[in-house]
Amino acid sequence: MGDGTTAIYLIHLATTAFMTGLIWYVQVVHYPLFRLVGIESFVSFVGTHARRTAWIVGPVMLAELATGLLLLFQHPPQFPAILLRVNLGFIGVIWLSTLLLQIPAHRRLQAGRDPDTIRQLIHSNWIRTASWTIRLFLLFLGLSFFR
Repeated sequence: MGDGTTAIYLIHLATTAFMTGLIWYVQVVHYPLFRLVGIESFVSFVGTHARRTAWIVGPVMLAELATGLLLLFQHPPQFPAILLRVNLGFIGVIWLSTLLLQIPAHRRLQAGRDPDTIRQLIHSNWIRTASWTIRLFLLFLGLSFFR
């Protein structure tokens, strides 16, 4: 395998590992803490959370998407293309969940504390948590094709 493809794969693996660790933290620690923030400071808290999170998550998710797309077109013949297609499919699931479920929930919460929306955010975020976890497993499995 060429050095360029190896580098792309390792960057992709690193971005996925970072996002997998981050999403587990968000799922198990951060989102449940939304329930404990008082009404008087909730709107400020959610707005600050959204702004600060975007600076961390945005570039990493874009790098993950870009390297995932590159790998779809640049991989060695012995590397199963289906593994990369499934990987990219899960990236699609993550992006759709983010755009259709998590971002709208965050926007509703910027209007005020709502226990039902917090519960929906926590439950729907399992889609991304599971998807990133599966992707990381598949990418570690894919390392076995590098010789």
